[in-house]
Amino acid sequence: MVDFSLTDEQQALREMAHDFAEKEIRPVAWEFDVDGTWPQEIIEKAWELGLMNSHIPEEYGGPGASTFEGALIEEELGWGCSGIGTSISCNGLAAAPVMLAGSEEIKREFLGRLTEAPKLASFCLTEPDAGSDVSGMRTTAVRKGDTYVLNGSKCFITNGGHADWFTVYAKTDKDAGHRGISAFVVPKDDTVTVDKKEDKMGQRASNTATITFNDTEVPARNLLGEENHGFKLAMMTLDRTRPGVASMAVGIARAAFEMACDYSKERVQFGVPIAMHQGIQFLIADMATKIHLARLATWNSAVLLDQGRRNTIESSHAKRFAADTAMEVATDAVQIFGGYGFIKEYKVEKFMRDAKIMQLYEGTAQIQRLVIARETLLPRSS
Repeated sequence: MVDFSLTDEQQALREMAHDFAEKEIRPVAWEFDVDGTWPQEIIEKAWELGLMNSHIPEEYGGPGASTFEGALIEEELGWGCSGIGTSISCNGLAAAPVMLAGSEEIKREFLGRLTEAPKLASFCLTEPDAGSDVSGMRTTAVRKGDTYVLNGSKCFITNGGHADWFTVYAKTDKDAGHRGISAFVVPKDDTVTVDKKEDKMGQRASNTATITFNDTEVPARNLLGEENHGFKLAMMTLDRTRPGVASMAVGIARAAFEMACDYSKERVQFGVPIAMHQGIQFLIADMATKIHLARLATWNSAVLLDQGRRNTIESSHAKRFAADTAMEVATDAVQIFGGYGFIKEYKVEKFMRDAKIMQLYEGTAQIQRLVIARETLLPRSS
């Protein structure tokens, strides 16, 4: 039987995450957005409650939550503020390749760092000339005896300026395109520099930085999986993390939707609340449907992972549709507010700015469509 009803434990987890978002995140979200403030105290509180690192198994000190349960948490954090929510949840992206391909020694060391203290890790794939086309990356890793030496820069790195360690993708065979990429765990040291903090349109409470590796040496044991198999590992990672991104997008959409509904009941035009006008009702109905379907697609992609099944197309469906939904719903919410929606005092405009990145990071909307088309035209068995 197909059933998305929540267990008592899952409902309690969802309520705890919502309560945290409502009491700890929402009251400061707009202030943090204006100043681009780093939410260190909130991160520490989230870590104490177990809302961070939900994906890490119990044997490494984590809660051992399912992908589905992680999605429940991330929707609520996104509802509170997706910038702060991204700061809290982004360890999952850096840790996933370690869980997939790291040795037992590496897992215990680096996952343990995240569960023993409220530390952060960053996923380093994108470069100025290698975004959607990762084969164009220029960061190199050269084997020298029992070490690899890394050189190169990574851009748009979430939590990069505050990370304790990095999952870094680099070329170990410069002439082999995406087949020459390997992945490494790289601890922060003096050879790793934070070159730039980005001033972003949205998600301003999330730190986004350029990270440069300058003759950075790591032991050969820090190689994740096999040499030159990093591209496959990155794609497997994104299959696992896209349900979380989709959940965050659903949270943004839900927040904008709720604000628009409340305003439509209060704003009077032509003698009645604008919620009584059919044009507004149609907008509200479409927003509600999109959010509902985005959540269902997201939950489905998460449950497939928890069942040990391949979810490539489902995670792309979810990420693409939820991200587009967040942007569409936030835009329509601004429309419902009319001219006031364009003014920062009314706050709904923040959701529109935050929503845009959902269509860009962890695979643009266009890349998701390429994945969906490939999987549809050349299907593989689960």
